Amino acid sequence: MRTLTTIRICTALLLITGWSQAATAQVSSEQTTSINNTVNLGFQLNQYQRDFGTGVTLTSPWFANQKIALRARGNLMFHEHLDGEVMTWTPYINTTLGVVSMTGRVGDAIRLYGEGGVAGLFPSSDLSSESFAFGGYGLFGFAFYMTSGSNYFIEIGGIGTGARADEVAGDPIYSNGLVLSAGFRFSL
Repeated sequence: MRTLTTIRICTALLLITGWSQAATAQVSSEQTTSINNTVNLGFQLNQYQRDFGTGVTLTSPWFANQKIALRARGNLMFHEHLDGEVMTWTPYINTTLGVVSMTGRVGDAIRLYGEGGVAGLFPSSDLSSESFAFGGYGLFGFAFYMTSGSNYFIEIGGIGTGARADEVAGDPIYSNGLVLSAGFRFSL
């Protein structure tokens, strides 16, 4: 429980840092037109329902008047549950492939976007008897640009997979419900 509280505090600090950096960022109009015209690599912290995770994201160059991009993510997630009398985190892999649509701007340094697509789960045999679960996700996000090639981001949305941890007492669901992510992306 103490570890989960520490993780939440670190996530909040990352969000505050990203917001304060974006608020003071100086991105010129000339730089704005070239924001994200290349492949972007990112790193994030996630909260999928009650499961904490960390992962990487790869975003295609923007196309269709710099309004649309494709994004793939791979996350190492941890399902928190009781194992007998001990609280433990069982790892599993969560992947997504989606379409991102830039929906607006706030000044030159903040971009708003929506994203949706398919999700795939690869659970541990300690978590589920299934080797794969399929579903979908949707979210909206804010990208705070410090330069034309780097940004902090905050995302909130939902995921639905119907996945159950049938190897855990009580058969709880996992990777279903609220999605929160925060992280950093940069151009390659």
